[in-house]
Amino acid sequence: MSQPFDIVVIGAGPGGYIAAIRAAQLGFNVACVDDWTRADGKPAPGGACTNVGCIPSKALLQSSENFERAGHGFADHGIAIDGLAIDVAKMLARKDRIVAQNNDGILFLFRKNKVTLFQGRGRIAGRDGERWTVAVDGPGAAELAATHVIVATGSLPRALPGIVFDNLRVLDNAGALAIAEVPKRLGVIGAGEIGLELGSVWRRLGAEVTILEALPGLLPAADEAVAKEALRAFTRQGLAMRFGVTVGGVDLRSDGVDVAWRDADGTDHRDGFDRLIVSIGRVPTTAGLGAADIGLALDARGFVNVDAECRTNLPNVWAIGDVVRGPMLAHKAEEEGVAVAERIAGQHPDVDFGTVPWVIYTSPEIAWVGRSERELSGSGVDVRAGSFPFSANARARAIGETTGFVKIVADAATDRVLGMHVVGPMAGELVEEGVVAMEFGAASEDLARICHAHPTLSEATHEAALAVDRRSLNA
Repeated sequence: MSQPFDIVVIGAGPGGYIAAIRAAQLGFNVACVDDWTRADGKPAPGGACTNVGCIPSKALLQSSENFERAGHGFADHGIAIDGLAIDVAKMLARKDRIVAQNNDGILFLFRKNKVTLFQGRGRIAGRDGERWTVAVDGPGAAELAATHVIVATGSLPRALPGIVFDNLRVLDNAGALAIAEVPKRLGVIGAGEIGLELGSVWRRLGAEVTILEALPGLLPAADEAVAKEALRAFTRQGLAMRFGVTVGGVDLRSDGVDVAWRDADGTDHRDGFDRLIVSIGRVPTTAGLGAADIGLALDARGFVNVDAECRTNLPNVWAIGDVVRGPMLAHKAEEEGVAVAERIAGQHPDVDFGTVPWVIYTSPEIAWVGRSERELSGSGVDVRAGSFPFSANARARAIGETTGFVKIVADAATDRVLGMHVVGPMAGELVEEGVVAMEFGAASEDLARICHAHPTLSEATHEAALAVDRRSLNA
């Protein structure tokens, strides 16, 4: 007999588990189905983000950054370290502990909010009257009945045609987070967020890293000045970056891979690597969902079709996060999860993709919200922009992180903030001031008139806002 629920969420990634918790807070009887599992067989909610993405990558980025600072930055502080070494196994064990802590945190939140977790793969099996039947295949095999279903099945790494991820030589994001020893030569295909972050981790630990990117330049979605500054920094650090690349083929060896590629000038190259990370994007996870059997509409790329409020073509079936249109970001999925739960409850929330921040956790960090100066000008919007370098910021000097700047772009007529772009220390934290400003329709003058504590990195935001009106005080 089916177990009845008001809402069944398929997937416990950032969008799914947040949707389940918010729905439970609103008084619904909620179940969540998820098949992520730890090595010991216990549930591992949190999706790719928690298990093989956002969380473990940030743990390794912090470990590798500490190692690099100890080897190259501490001397400036009068700190001498002899016999510096990296214990990769211990570093990976720390990463795994952090992942497990996040898994356990979600399990605690489910218990606290009375969300029932079913361990297994969820499949929409059909409709019986006013309820959907959701089959759970796996260790927690069950049949659930739901008035509403929220699909939050996330995404998977996109593979190179004809090349299978073995996570020994050809690595996806999961494999790149579990390399047992520092490779001598590491190849990375793709210079997006994942490629840059994981390439940075292993470069800091001693690998010779080459990044091959098909696009003609770095991060075309970012502000042009930000991308140029980041490229200069990465090049100084030793990341070899090649743009306009066409990968011709990947040949596996017993101890590595050979990659044939052609550069932007048409010259052919062949490089051998001990490991190859492929980070060329992600694809929505819809296999096994039962979409064809129930008539759930997918687009040509496999994404679940939804309207502006995340409704699918089927009654009371919703979809959120990476499996639908929009940026593949954990925080975007979370916002959609909250919004759908509240819409089911009769509320009218809004998710504005225009104020979703982007962050790349390299060193320097890169973050932005809104549109770039070039994009706005190209679409006919008259803008004014102001920038302030961290090299002129007292706090940045004190911590020894002076690369980069803050840039604010505002409408020339109304002064309303249309974008904020940061490359430098703690960019992911600083950009939130731009998010708040844009959400409240603030002008750059509003930011310029707000008192910012001294000495802080946030003063760079203050000065950038002043610079929009050409009256920066410290540059």
